Amino acid sequence: MQSRKKAIIILTTIGSVISIGFGIWHFFVPYIWNWYSYIVPEATELVIAVRAINFFFSLLLILLGVANILCAFNFTKGKFHTIVIFSISVILWTTRVILQAVYPQGSQNQVIQYSMLLIFIIVLACFAISLLLILTQKEIIETSYRAFESDTPESDPKILSEQDLTS
Repeated sequence: MQSRKKAIIILTTIGSVISIGFGIWHFFVPYIWNWYSYIVPEATELVIAVRAINFFFSLLLILLGVANILCAFNFTKGKFHTIVIFSISVILWTTRVILQAVYPQGSQNQVIQYSMLLIFIIVLACFAISLLLILTQKEIIETSYRAFESDTPESDPKILSEQDLTS
């Protein structure tokens, strides 16, 4: 296996397994930390909303982790969907790193706070390096360039010139 592809698979698997782990863990976070005790019992809609948001967030992390792994193992040169999925993961984890730096969670214990930040940075690095390895692959750059060139009428055999039509 090529070293670039191997690196993409290893890094993506690490980032994805951590993402899936966070997703599974997040299903139980409201009960572990007793979230609903901080909400007045009369605010039933708020409890439902928090429960729904947490459920969908947890599910998103799991599904995105699985999608990343599938893309990494089925990666073929120039696959647009792999670039899109990895880009979504990079955007998601960049946002998470920024939020943890600006509005840290776990601030009651600095070990937890900075451990979370470190883990988020590791996950971001895994996806960002994988994406960078894909985007800098020579075949992808050449394929993109050829696709751009083929948009011109003189390079596309399917587009006939006026002279071809009259002869």
